[in-house]
Amino acid sequence: MARIRLREVSVLRSPGPSSSPAGELPAGNSPAPILHPFTLDLDESRIAVVGANGSGKSTLLKLLNGLLAPDTGTVTVDGLDTVRHGSRIRRRVGFVFTDPLSQLVMPTGRDDVELSLRASIRNRSHRRAAAEDRLAAFGLLDLADRSIYDLSGGERQLMALASVLAVEPDVLVADEPSTLLDLRNTAALRRILAGLPQQMIYTTHDLDFAADAERILVVEDGRIVFDGAPGAALAAYRTLALGSGSVPAAKGMP
Repeated sequence: MARIRLREVSVLRSPGPSSSPAGELPAGNSPAPILHPFTLDLDESRIAVVGANGSGKSTLLKLLNGLLAPDTGTVTVDGLDTVRHGSRIRRRVGFVFTDPLSQLVMPTGRDDVELSLRASIRNRSHRRAAAEDRLAAFGLLDLADRSIYDLSGGERQLMALASVLAVEPDVLVADEPSTLLDLRNTAALRRILAGLPQQMIYTTHDLDFAADAERILVVEDGRIVFDGAPGAALAAYRTLALGSGSVPAAKGMP
């Protein structure tokens, strides 16, 4: 399993427009943090991240494969810095976006999976055979040549997942992968994800889906306010979200 380490990481918002000279910030207009400084070791096989919209969950996930660089601190995967070794990191850490249409760039699912395999399998016929193997593993081979716009939301999400997993990353990072899915497709997605060998780190508003994890991070206003086992973490999140009391610290939180 990959060793993911975040050390004194923070992400700042860009300051708003002003009349100050270039390169200078007016008093009181320093960049506000999207994520306040934090340190984490992400070692468990399944880690969920929960929190309100705008809390910083997606920003945290984008740090893990170099889609976003921290303003302070370092993020490493197996000792590789995500800023200095971005291409190597993205081969190890796959990222699934909330909306699969943001990820599926080719006309069909077959084309997309083959595109993912182009760098690793040069021979075209071998690449096509490998793509069919990946699609068949997800039960998608019958849909391989259908336009992605003719697929259901659940089928698109599974196509996007198959495309990301085609290159066999060590870690799968998924940003609210079930948000656009109905109950049946969410259940199917959860079954597939549960059977994957990869370490998985994901955000979700579905607390049943979050409970599938071994560890849950609760994010509020750019801070990790709770870090612990699912039962305690979800209880803390409900307390926080419903304003019914204070959230107890856990797992080394201050």
